[in-house]
Amino acid sequence: MGDREFIPQHGAYEDWNVYKLSLIILDITNYFANTYLPRTDRTIGQMEQAARSGKQNIVEGACAAATSRETEIKLTNVAKASLKELLEDYRDYLRFHNLELWGKNDHRTLAVRRFARRHDDPKLYTAKCRERSPETVCNIAITLLHQLDYMLYCVIERAKRRFLEEGVIREEMSRARRRKRGF
Repeated sequence: MGDREFIPQHGAYEDWNVYKLSLIILDITNYFANTYLPRTDRTIGQMEQAARSGKQNIVEGACAAATSRETEIKLTNVAKASLKELLEDYRDYLRFHNLELWGKNDHRTLAVRRFARRHDDPKLYTAKCRERSPETVCNIAITLLHQLDYMLYCVIERAKRRFLEEGVIREEMSRARRRKRGF
């Protein structure tokens, strides 16, 4: 056991599925807002900021996890909240334009879920969105947002379990110090 083991290395968020999906959602949102909303619409900035905040808080939470599970949990929950706000913006767009919101068991929703299990390149999603209607792009984003919400729930639950099993950084530091002294 190394002397610094009480501060585990965290922050390799680029490989996390939640980060990759948040990046995809950010890119889809940027495309959608700048393509289908009027330039003067304040919703553009709100949607982009909610998507960005979701991604950035995932990054911050991952990096904070090394020293504070409480901060990790709080930031991950902030990410969830920002992405819920974005979800409502997409739902509002569909409602305001009398467009269909796909059900969770709709064959198109299921197809998006299957696609998302195999693909994590944001450029691929953006390219596919360029070939789709605003209704479809909204529903793709909504489906991905639901997936990401569940994934973030799992991240929080895992962090809560680690907190209960390992405690806080002070407890880890004390255990490491006792090990070093041979206690």
